[in-house]
Amino acid sequence: MHHVGVAIADLDEAIATYERLFGAIVEHRGLIEGQGVEAAYLRIGAGRVELLAATGEDSPVGRFLARRGPGMHHLAFETEDVDRELRVLAAAGAQLIDETPRPGLEGFQTAFVHPDAAYGVLTEVVSGG
Repeated sequence: MHHVGVAIADLDEAIATYERLFGAIVEHRGLIEGQGVEAAYLRIGAGRVELLAATGEDSPVGRFLARRGPGMHHLAFETEDVDRELRVLAAAGAQLIDETPRPGLEGFQTAFVHPDAAYGVLTEVVSGG
């Protein structure tokens, strides 16, 4: 497991909450312009949470927040090679959102798999960084 993504409305407020409640430490914060989000990786114990705040209502996270409100957005699994993982997933019959990797936070390469492939859970594969 690489991280759990959580969609939130206010990144500063969410970071402060996770720091106060769970002792989270901010590892990295930045814009993912191609996805229309400002994000932060937080280390909590041995795990990592990615907080996602939309930079516009028309971004995927903005639409998610409008439909569902804040909450868990996706699970991300680490792989050595996102391209290869996408080929394996497609061959296994998974519906892909991304057919090629896209840049993610902190220099990672990422791609998303449609929620229908994994019982309603949006899934991300991540490599690099």
